[in-house]
Amino acid sequence: MAESVTIARPYAEAAFRAAKEAGALNAWNGNLQCLALAAEDRQVVEIIGNPCITVDQLVDFFTSLVKESGEDVVFRNFVRTLAENERLALMPEIAALFAAEKSAAEGIREATLTSAFPLSEGDLKTLLPELEAHFKTKLAPVVNVDADLIGGVRVTVGDQVLDASVRGKLDAMTIALRN
Repeated sequence: MAESVTIARPYAEAAFRAAKEAGALNAWNGNLQCLALAAEDRQVVEIIGNPCITVDQLVDFFTSLVKESGEDVVFRNFVRTLAENERLALMPEIAALFAAEKSAAEGIREATLTSAFPLSEGDLKTLLPELEAHFKTKLAPVVNVDADLIGGVRVTVGDQVLDASVRGKLDAMTIALRN
């Protein structure tokens, strides 16, 4: 895994620069996410590894999967570069690295919200502005459910953790009582 991310990183960085220059970060991000899903499909993996399939056929196939790539010559050339260098299988890693770089450029950080119960859209709309003020950045929430928290929420942004869960408070009380 680490090796594939290392190989994918220069491609993701090149894609990010090309998309930024073209002012098409959102379009490229959507296209790369779509191709990443396709590249994980077993039948597509067989197509990628088939020596009878030419580079042109691979490029046509992959660009046909996304709606706007036919008009974007730079995106098509990017897919061609991946095909020529036999890197199409790295599309999931490239898409993930591209998305992370896009978020960083937009000043958005991923926040993992772990709650004892599922959070509704209303809960997120109420909670997110408070968390953004606390962490002083725009957040993209990823919600997980962990019944072991008993109640409340634990928020992780990068290496910062805000634990407002019942489990966290019980653990803090246990530590305080032992000291």
